[in-house]
Amino acid sequence: MTKFQGFPSGGRVQYTAIPGVFFSDVLPQITDIDELKTTLHIIAVLYQRKGYPRFIRYDELMGDAVLMGGLKGSEETLRGGLKKAVERGTLLSLSVEMEIVSGDIYFINDESSRQAVEKIKSGGLKLPGLKAGKSAPVPSEPLPDIFTLYEQNIGMLTPMIADELRDAEKSYPEDWIRDAIKEAVLHNKRSIKYIARILQNWSIEGRSDGTYQRDSKKTDPDKYFKGKYGHMVRR
Repeated sequence: MTKFQGFPSGGRVQYTAIPGVFFSDVLPQITDIDELKTTLHIIAVLYQRKGYPRFIRYDELMGDAVLMGGLKGSEETLRGGLKKAVERGTLLSLSVEMEIVSGDIYFINDESSRQAVEKIKSGGLKLPGLKAGKSAPVPSEPLPDIFTLYEQNIGMLTPMIADELRDAEKSYPEDWIRDAIKEAVLHNKRSIKYIARILQNWSIEGRSDGTYQRDSKKTDPDKYFKGKYGHMVRR
């Protein structure tokens, strides 16, 4: 390893602006050195670029001797670093068709770039030599379980209510229970009994694409209070 001789001073040194939130919120979470090298390098390159929007192509990164030297010349390592940075939300990625080859372009994930990406995807912003494709997929946040969903939207989760939800899990698909909770919230009928009545009604009448097979055009919020078991549901 060659020892670094120190940073120059005065007018000869060039600085790169890095948002303070990077050091407080992002850096403590990064454990992969290749992700860190790739992210910092892209920030430095884009900071020096002019015009709008500021982005860098994948083939430019592959041809960057400084970056690839730090990644030991491995394209697999570069792809891994980029993937982790996009998944973390530090970078934005957009797949495009170029005049010669197709590939991805990368942006710093800030407000200006987010707006630019949406405009490119919708056709509202044209880039010379580029045609927008699809953005690289980013894993979505996991859905809350039905117990958390109940607490967030209906009310306190008591042991008895938790037991009723567990019983519902044994009888109905999880997406039915989620949709029943949403239905209860929609009609401001926030009770476990109302949710149970919705599920029972769906099991009798059936569902199709998230709607009732019967009376699908108009949903009466009081329909769950009617019928044989209506007296069991409290308003």
